[in-house]
Amino acid sequence: MQDPRVPPGARDRFEALYLACYPAVHRYALRRTDSVDDVADVIAETFLTAWRRLDDVPEGDATVLWLYGAARRVLANHRRGQSRRTALASRLRDELAAGQETAPADPRADVVRAAFATLAPADREVLALACWEELTGPQIATVLGCSSTAARLRLHRARKRLARLLDTTDEVPMMAALRGENR
Repeated sequence: MQDPRVPPGARDRFEALYLACYPAVHRYALRRTDSVDDVADVIAETFLTAWRRLDDVPEGDATVLWLYGAARRVLANHRRGQSRRTALASRLRDELAAGQETAPADPRADVVRAAFATLAPADREVLALACWEELTGPQIATVLGCSSTAARLRLHRARKRLARLLDTTDEVPMMAALRGENR
């Protein structure tokens, strides 16, 4: 059944254009990108543009030239986006590095971090949610997809395991050290 939003003959014209010009657009994109994923993206965006602007696509030999122009603009947009993503990642790295603790390291924090690293992933996650994210029992339960009682029990057991690793029962300074607080 014909889609009422598609003018008669548009689908046939696009399919013919695609079949005739795909190899040329593929070669064009392949020579100008570094990855096959980028090639696929450029081809898809180029032919999407052709579909959306099918009435603007010229007939005959000018078709492939029009598609090259569209692919050129797609590549320019892709490079601008990639440049923005790279700049953003660099800025975030710089901000994160600047946010790192510059005060002298608390020797307890190193001991706690080492012990923390040896815990099971489930224990690390529940402790991180409680200490780093400062979530309450019900909030932890929501994140973990369990009941509040189960979350509190998991947190209690994880704290006890960490305390055993540290051979201490004084959890308050231990948790403060885990959060990176100097006391």
